[in-house]
Amino acid sequence: MLWSDRAEAAQEALQQHFWNPDIAMYNIETPCPNGECNTIFHYWWMAHAVDVLVDGFLRSKRVIYARTLAELHEGILRRNGGAFPNELYDDMEWMAIAWLRAYAATGREAYKETAFLLWEDIKTGWNDHMGGGIAWQKSQLDYKNTPANAPAVILAARLYQSFGREDDLEWAQRIYDWQKQHLVDPESGFVWDGMNRTGDGSIDKEWKFTYCQGVFIGAGVELYRVTGDDRYLEDALRTAAAAEAELTGPDGIFPDEEDGDGGLFKGILARYLAELCLCIGSAGQPAAAVLVRNAESLWAAGSSGNRLFGTDWRTSPAGRVTLSTQLSGIKLLERMAEMEKKGLLFQEV
Repeated sequence: MLWSDRAEAAQEALQQHFWNPDIAMYNIETPCPNGECNTIFHYWWMAHAVDVLVDGFLRSKRVIYARTLAELHEGILRRNGGAFPNELYDDMEWMAIAWLRAYAATGREAYKETAFLLWEDIKTGWNDHMGGGIAWQKSQLDYKNTPANAPAVILAARLYQSFGREDDLEWAQRIYDWQKQHLVDPESGFVWDGMNRTGDGSIDKEWKFTYCQGVFIGAGVELYRVTGDDRYLEDALRTAAAAEAELTGPDGIFPDEEDGDGGLFKGILARYLAELCLCIGSAGQPAAAVLVRNAESLWAAGSSGNRLFGTDWRTSPAGRVTLSTQLSGIKLLERMAEMEKKGLLFQEV
């Protein structure tokens, strides 16, 4: 399988160039002699590393993925001071989503416990500032944004799907309704980043990120899966079309959003566009075509000879490569492998 082989090659590059057994986590960039680059703990990057390891395990069933997951769970726990919660609600949501998937893939109870623990903390972020919604961080409870709300919907809906607790579904729907009412353009379906960041109630409509489109698409897909309500699917399709129209150039490739946190953004959109395709089959052909274009560009032009990925999926990286951009590329390739397996690539590759 073409894309499965490519995903495996990218995963091997991740392990070879980023894994640091001394800390049981990934280095935040490569090269990183003696781990000297690790001056910052990128908690949410490690959550996405968990996510791509789960992808690799589900695709290949290779023991190395399960073993690395176990080591990474302990490494993150140790680096975070012996507990998983932190100050940022969106970061905790990503960690909970990832470990919930790891639990579903491996059955390891510690991963479920981590997801449950984080979810209980995340729910404390909901308050009445700006009419509801989950805050971005514990020290700024009146700032509400898409990164802290749409992923919470994904998490809550998946918790409901996994364990059948009605309260989780109610949370998912409540958060989704707030998100759609406050941070989605009613005319186009394009998703805005946040509101009240500066304390004046204004919405950051000029911040146009692939990330925000991806998580709202994912929220709609997950709620559609558990409720069968077509309005969620219609919202996801509308935002997918808006994302393509607003954020891809004439060549159909997602934008360069630099490294740092922005390096993860395209991969998040790719993951949830693929989830849309996996959910609806042939009706997702336009989104599948976008993913094929981006994946082909990443593999042919945006990757180095040793399968490292930079910020621009049109250009091979030179020199330093951050963990965030490597994970982003792997997300795309792993979803391509899954769509290939399900027969959902509607364009010759």
